[in-house]
Amino acid sequence: MLEKKHERLLPARQFAWRVAGFAGVAGLLIVFALGIGIAGFSLIDSLLNASMILGGMGPVGELHGRAAKLFASAYALFSGVVFITVAGVLFTPLIHRILHIFHVDESSK
Repeated sequence: MLEKKHERLLPARQFAWRVAGFAGVAGLLIVFALGIGIAGFSLIDSLLNASMILGGMGPVGELHGRAAKLFASAYALFSGVVFITVAGVLFTPLIHRILHIFHVDESSK
C-alpha cells in the first residue's frame, strides 16, 4: 500500500488522495466506536454520553446501576484504544512520507 524505500515518492495529488483514504478509515473507526457507545447507553442520552467518553471528557450524567458503570468503564478503555488507533491511521501517510524522504535513493530522483 505504501511505497518502498527504493521507490519514488508519490506526487502531491496522489499523496492527498492517500491521506483522504486514511482519514476515511479513521472516520469509519470513530463511527463504529460511537455506535457501540450509543447501543450501550439509554436512548435519550446515548449519543451525548458516547461522544463525551470517546472524546475523553467522560459521561455527562450520573450513571445509575452496576451494569451502566461497568459498561462506561469498559467503553472508556475501548475509546482510549480507538483514539490511539485513529491517530495512528491519520498520521501514517504523513510519517511514512517524512521517513521515506530520508531513505529515498538519490539515483531514483
